[in-house]
Amino acid sequence: QVQVVESGGGVVQAGGALRLSCAASGRTFSSYAMGWYRQAPGKERELVAAISSGGSTNFADSVKGRFAISRDNAKNTVYLQMNSLKPEDTAVYYCAADLNWGHIATMELVDYWGQGTQVTVSL
Repeated sequence: QVQVVESGGGVVQAGGALRLSCAASGRTFSSYAMGWYRQAPGKERELVAAISSGGSTNFADSVKGRFAISRDNAKNTVYLQMNSLKPEDTAVYYCAADLNWGHIATMELVDYWGQGTQVTVSL
């Protein structure tokens, strides 16, 4: 069993930056693919960024060039650095973990989810 806990959300002005953290329990964190997703009111959850156990990354087109994902296996933590934030980035951001990269990349059959952290970008 893996527990995933997000932190770092908050309110920021447009153009600002935030860094989200996702701490995962377990001694095999380095084996897990990790993903960040978001869900805005009235919209479906979508993939924002993902990182494989080997460090390969994937980003939604809407955040390419603005967001970065990284992982620190020694700290069992994955980060989402969000720069040049826009009001349309406002959403609840979720972190997830799965041993299968395909599950993370497609958001299907993902094993472990966090509770989410709210990000609000104001004008």
